[in-house]
Amino acid sequence: MTADNTQNHQSIERLLQAGTRRLEEAGVESPRREARLLLQHALGLSAEQMLARSARESVPASLFLSWLERRARHEPFAYITGSKGFWSLDLAVSGASLVPRADTETLVECVLEHCPDQTRALSVLDLGTGSGCLLLAVLAEYPAAWGIGIDINPKAAALARSNAERSGLAGRAAMLAGEWTQALAGHARFDVVVSNPPYIPTQDLDTLMPEVREHEPVAALDGGADGLDAYRVLCQCLPSLLAPGGIGVFEIGIGQETALRDLARQAGLNVVAVQPDLGGIPRAVVLRAADA
Repeated sequence: MTADNTQNHQSIERLLQAGTRRLEEAGVESPRREARLLLQHALGLSAEQMLARSARESVPASLFLSWLERRARHEPFAYITGSKGFWSLDLAVSGASLVPRADTETLVECVLEHCPDQTRALSVLDLGTGSGCLLLAVLAEYPAAWGIGIDINPKAAALARSNAERSGLAGRAAMLAGEWTQALAGHARFDVVVSNPPYIPTQDLDTLMPEVREHEPVAALDGGADGLDAYRVLCQCLPSLLAPGGIGVFEIGIGQETALRDLARQAGLNVVAVQPDLGGIPRAVVLRAADA
């Protein structure tokens, strides 16, 4: 083994010790677990393969050490590895959009509950699609469905398009760049409209975790002074977007249910369900047109 190869290879045990120490110093939660996951991904191993490796085995170190420094700067884990699981999908992620979160899967559960016939050829619209996670998760559950995802950021729309291809759903999903519904032509109506809009009050942005505050796109987080700017737009346009019997499913933040109910009522919408996430926090609001 050459001196260069020796320098670029270290034992798994040594790398995990160094990684744990570096992340602990940086204030990253669960530093040992994060170091192990980073090394696992850097080596291209599954969890089972990682466990089967000897702690004394010498492995390439350069990529792991590079990723370790990025994580120590609180860059989200998913941005470093370039992928994130959501629902049944493995999606590419980038700084163009938020990292898909488990809480957002609550919206997919709501669609399944309120549209139980999974053989339906549902038409689905995802406003603020980001990585495309919501639209693609719904399409994966409804083999005859088709949909459109729209994002104001062209790079996010491109990411969502690549995720549609990655998931084998490109033939049923169109991704467009535009502000809310402006990219839609004519009087398009949909059976399901989903959205995870920006809903963090502007003054609360500085209180977010550094992983979010310093790395995720502000435009996808900032909901205006009271966090409700996007909902004002969405509630006003939803009645004209819904097909007869159609539903809207929006993600909301902590403490926003009452305000969302008021906005919905003013726009001629009924709140038919509010679904909590795994932490028991009201997370998804299901709406129908009042005259439906």
